[in-house]
Amino acid sequence: MLSQTTEYALRAMTFLAGIDGDASSNSETIAERTKVPKGYLSKILRDLVVAGLVESQRGPHGGFCLSRPSDKISMLDVVNAVDPIVRITKCPLGNPAHLQLCPLHRRLDDAIGVIEKEFKRTSLSEILKTSARSGGQCRTLVNPTIGGSKA
Repeated sequence: MLSQTTEYALRAMTFLAGIDGDASSNSETIAERTKVPKGYLSKILRDLVVAGLVESQRGPHGGFCLSRPSDKISMLDVVNAVDPIVRITKCPLGNPAHLQLCPLHRRLDDAIGVIEKEFKRTSLSEILKTSARSGGQCRTLVNPTIGGSKA
């Protein structure tokens, strides 16, 4: 249901959220740790910078870091930066007789609304906390101190 771009952006942002303090990480490290193809990641990082979610610094000690604390960035912020959620507001079939959404499209839009609400209420820091408590596999992706390097 979510695009590959969205999945990759959420991986990259979760990884960046796991970096301590004001440290940054270069694109090579992010790509390696999140298993996102480097060329694809570059486009995603550019979109995240344009959206104001990530800052980039050029140079030997440069890299990428979050532009604000991870508890102030929601999953919805990330999704909307790379592949915005589209709600169904009118008949997708273009039928002018359908002044309201039919039962099928109403249910689909309701489901989209639930996803949007959950993404809005879930911050990157919450994902990190949940991952740390569960000991899940995501932890190795988001913890840059496990086999990763900082720029």
